[in-house]
Amino acid sequence: MPVINRIAEFHDDMKEWRQHIHAHPELMFDCHKTAAFVVERLREFGVDEIHEGIAQSGVVAIINGQGEGQTIGLRADMDALPIQEIHDHEYKSTVDGKMHACGHDGHTAMLLGAAKYLAETRNFKGRVALIFQPAEEGGGGAEVMCKEGIMDDFKIEQVYGIHNGPGRPLGQFYARTGPALAAADEFNITVTGAGGHGAVPDQAIDPVVVAVQIAAAVQTISSRNISTNEHHVISITKIHTGTASNIIPHEAVLGGTVRTLTKEVQATIVKRMQEICDGMAAAFDAKVEFEYIYGYPAMVNHEKETDFAAEVAKGIAGAQNVHENVPPFMGAEDFAYMLEHRRGSYLFVGGGEGASLHHPEYNFNDDLSPIGASFFVKLVETAQPLNA
Repeated sequence: MPVINRIAEFHDDMKEWRQHIHAHPELMFDCHKTAAFVVERLREFGVDEIHEGIAQSGVVAIINGQGEGQTIGLRADMDALPIQEIHDHEYKSTVDGKMHACGHDGHTAMLLGAAKYLAETRNFKGRVALIFQPAEEGGGGAEVMCKEGIMDDFKIEQVYGIHNGPGRPLGQFYARTGPALAAADEFNITVTGAGGHGAVPDQAIDPVVVAVQIAAAVQTISSRNISTNEHHVISITKIHTGTASNIIPHEAVLGGTVRTLTKEVQATIVKRMQEICDGMAAAFDAKVEFEYIYGYPAMVNHEKETDFAAEVAKGIAGAQNVHENVPPFMGAEDFAYMLEHRRGSYLFVGGGEGASLHHPEYNFNDDLSPIGASFFVKLVETAQPLNA
């Protein structure tokens, strides 16, 4: 069960769709032109229902199969990134400062390819809900779509998604049960001291000294408070302070990211960071304000559905090209919200050689589109076969 022949026949169509979307990137919830392009294609395919304006610019389309059965959700994200593209090709981004640097243009093209085939053949029972989502890159569009009721309104019982993986062999799949991607949180620490002359530091309260002590102490959370068996990341990525070499500043600000796979580890990190900030404030007679900003939750794949998706992938790529129980990746993905509402799974699929995700030279490999579209189709046809 390799790439479906009919899908291979409209590979050029998927390539054209993807490159059009690539040339016209949109950010966050403002994916109206991309959504309009998607809707135009869906109408050409003859899907049964199209619902627009969900989470501002999201789209859900329904394709009815033959006979009674459940509804399976298939999701693709549509938004781009605020990056200036430096790759020079004929479909290069036409919008300064915006580009598809994560392959969402390809994800959308793959789901459109699956939609075209499913609408033509309807070789399944039940229904398919095609979810075209805005604002994955920081806006939490998946959460908004769920809060606006897509799972209940369209009676979605399972939901699946895939993400391209540049640098991995083309068409090889990667699956993991349980926490597969991390919760992505942010923190800000503001240290307020008493500024003064650099020549008389005893007459000031130096926030720089406090800030660097906090930065060092925070790094001990991983080594002294959390088991070495727990995947997590604490990264201080910015320190802002000072204006001149002979001035002790009044304030110093630190910030960074925390990545965790479990709520228990997340809670430990928050508690210890607060305690460190409070302790340093007392030790140096400074004021320290700690702000923790919760972001996307960890993305947790369901066991039965992940095993099922991996078996489907083996039919597309061959068992030797499907890697199961891979280590978690500490990046984040708002598909996590959909998996909190419904059972399902999210897999990665290799995109071949090329620049990494979020790189200004990144470009989705169009040879991946028939593979991804075939995977989406076989998920549906295998889960809800006509002869069952």
